[in-house]
Amino acid sequence: MSGGVDSSCAAFLMREQGYECMGTTMRLYRNEDLGACNFRTCCSEKDIEDASEVAFQLDIPYEVLDFTADFQDKIIEKFIRTYEEGGTPNPCIDCNRFMKFDKLLDFAFAHELNYIVTGHYARIERDENTGRYILKKGVDEGKDQSYVLYNLTQHQLAHTIFPLGAYSKTQIREMAEKQSFCNARKHDSQDICFVPDGDYVGFMEQYTGKRYPSGDFIDENGKKIGTHAGAVRYTIGQRRGLGLPMGDRVYVCAKDMEKNTVTVGPVESLFATRVIVRDMNWISVPGLTGEMRVKAKLRYRQKEQPVVVSPLDGGRILLTFDEPQRGPAIGQAAVLYDGDTVVGGGTICGVPKDGEVCR
Repeated sequence: MSGGVDSSCAAFLMREQGYECMGTTMRLYRNEDLGACNFRTCCSEKDIEDASEVAFQLDIPYEVLDFTADFQDKIIEKFIRTYEEGGTPNPCIDCNRFMKFDKLLDFAFAHELNYIVTGHYARIERDENTGRYILKKGVDEGKDQSYVLYNLTQHQLAHTIFPLGAYSKTQIREMAEKQSFCNARKHDSQDICFVPDGDYVGFMEQYTGKRYPSGDFIDENGKKIGTHAGAVRYTIGQRRGLGLPMGDRVYVCAKDMEKNTVTVGPVESLFATRVIVRDMNWISVPGLTGEMRVKAKLRYRQKEQPVVVSPLDGGRILLTFDEPQRGPAIGQAAVLYDGDTVVGGGTICGVPKDGEVCR
């Protein structure tokens, strides 16, 4: 129970179905440690108060679980490391993988509870022909969260329930108001929970004690055209905030963290047809044996795009899109879909140039 309306209604629906329920909130950080306010973040002190009040109203036991040390190790430090290596992290996916559906499942089994229940908008079904558990999109396309859940294993899917998958957000709001939940009209949390003001570099400098040095902006020919404020501050595809006095619009096309350079170029340079993905988690199929034609999305809000999936060495895969994709970013997730079913997903680790051989 994150303190939001979705997880509150998930608890209500499970109790209505006759399940014996226990509410839990993961304490992942302390606000004072991050210099964060109490509102509009996930798992803040205010969220804990709201979750506790809803649990009391539903007459279910409630407990706060302190996972601050694990969160720092598994989520925050990986977040910082990915940026320092030139990638763009997705901490919400890592939190689902290492915290919600790992630590919480261990806690559930230790208390003789059979399922984890969350307020995600997604669905889980079992394929009677293959025996595999299938992850599917939520029926509310605008709220579907299957993209951030691609890392769920068969074991985790077998012990997870998403009661909101068949509902729209509007229906959930109405349900919460009918039950007079304190958070019925509470805003959804949209920021990275430990960086509520959006200044991720400021957070990184505060957390690590480092100061990220300035370096050179260069064009695609390697010519210096300006000075940047630290390569970690820029993401692939960024246009605003570059401060470069150039006549044409330019975008961040590449970063070299060792040389501390940021390459800028025209919008055409952002597009790529091929993407390499590692650390694949297969859901609807046990693995990839040959080429597969499905659809894929490289960002949470992106519409799925037609793609051919080919196996590479070391369990990696190559995605070859029918149409060039704008700004694929190393560190982000690539998730494969067959209709509304998640085939699998992994982490983008390379964006080959045209003509480059991939093995």
